[in-house]
Amino acid sequence: MSRAAAIVAAILTLTVMAIFALRPDLDLAMARWFHEPDGFAGSGQEARMLRNLLFALPIWIFAAALIRALILWRRGVPGTGRRFLFLALTMALGPGLLVNGILKDHSHRPRPAQTQEFGGTAEFRPWTRFDGACRTNCSFVSGETSAAAWLLAPASLAPPPLRLPIMGAAVAVTVVTGVARMAFGGHYLSDVLLAALFTWLLCQGLAGLLLRPPPKDRVPPA
Repeated sequence: MSRAAAIVAAILTLTVMAIFALRPDLDLAMARWFHEPDGFAGSGQEARMLRNLLFALPIWIFAAALIRALILWRRGVPGTGRRFLFLALTMALGPGLLVNGILKDHSHRPRPAQTQEFGGTAEFRPWTRFDGACRTNCSFVSGETSAAAWLLAPASLAPPPLRLPIMGAAVAVTVVTGVARMAFGGHYLSDVLLAALFTWLLCQGLAGLLLRPPPKDRVPPA
């Protein structure tokens, strides 16, 4: 992960925040794509099975990373502790503290299925308004999308020949998770986009702090 990637992540995050602050109607327009006369499209049994699989995937990968880190640590492989600390902190501070601990319980944004536009009773709120009818576990931002975006953290530590395809798979899982949450009527487009971008930005920042090689490993300039 490079400084350029962190700058790109910051620019994209600010851009998406600005777009949906100026055009909150885009959230409603995208939600209508998934809404049918009898409810949201993602209410079937197959969709629920897919959601359960996507929900469990980051947990499985985090557990596998822990086991691998313990094995490498016992073998004395250098840098193992820093890499696992990077994975643990990004998971704890991103999907854990920022998303589920702060935003979801304090944004008060009703989920699409709870709003009047889609058969609910609550008034729609843009992401900038923290005065909605939802009390806890609210729509902004998507916790499951944030956890899926966290998969970019272990993907970035993959061996170079495999890194690009694994990161591509992590992005694909994130996209599928976000679309599924919208299809369920659980989140708006801004919820899933900003969940992924907040998590990506956090991963970039912590990578810069924890994964930079120590001075003795750096090659001195010619």
